[in-house]
Amino acid sequence: MSKNEENIWQGIDHGVRESLNTRDYRSASFTQELSQRGVDAGELAAADRSQLDIKDSWIPGVEIFARKIYPQRHRGLFGEFVRRDEGILARIGLWPRQWSAARMFSGTAKGFHVHPPTIPEKIDPVDWLRRLYNGEPDNYSARSYDTEQWDVMFFIQGRVEVILYDIRAGLPRRAMRFFVDGDNHRSSNNVGVVIPPGVAHAIRVEGTEDVIMVYGTSTVFCPEFEGRIASDVETAALPESWRKFLSL
Repeated sequence: MSKNEENIWQGIDHGVRESLNTRDYRSASFTQELSQRGVDAGELAAADRSQLDIKDSWIPGVEIFARKIYPQRHRGLFGEFVRRDEGILARIGLWPRQWSAARMFSGTAKGFHVHPPTIPEKIDPVDWLRRLYNGEPDNYSARSYDTEQWDVMFFIQGRVEVILYDIRAGLPRRAMRFFVDGDNHRSSNNVGVVIPPGVAHAIRVEGTEDVIMVYGTSTVFCPEFEGRIASDVETAALPESWRKFLSL
């Protein structure tokens, strides 16, 4: 703390003053904002991914695409998820085999989990993943949609923070943090999200409203293909008095 800053806080007890700090509001680089503070999903959906700073920050295989929500006065709203033969899913050749829905209560989070990538026999995982996502990133026909789980997520109520972290062998460790609005909050942050296998993902509810999400998976649900990482946030311990009572 500088001398001038110390003068500002002279009315505060000296012992407490030593522990004071202030939030850093300075603008950071795009990479820092995306990996540390988080950015609006709409900014990512509209981003030019050929720009060097964005290209070097983006997790290969992740897609974030804009959706338009149409208000229907005095009735509600209408929003499409995706069309099989148009848009990003058509371009990458992915159409989910299973659709599911989930509700997250306010103040809760889904801890990090990851789905395993499929590695062809007798091929080194590092070589395969580097070829798939670095060497031939537009060769979508090489992807194993039928044997590995890709997620396609949509949020129809509430607001969330999504955190992605690439833990695939041989690929750079990149993190993406961004904020998505549900359909009931019309904005540029109404997006769909595609998450490849090998990319750990977590979701945290923003605000006091429950979140409702709909998501498609390239394979049917298979519990053993879901690796949990740092998921203790999902485990709420019973009060000590309850545990004591139950042990009687």
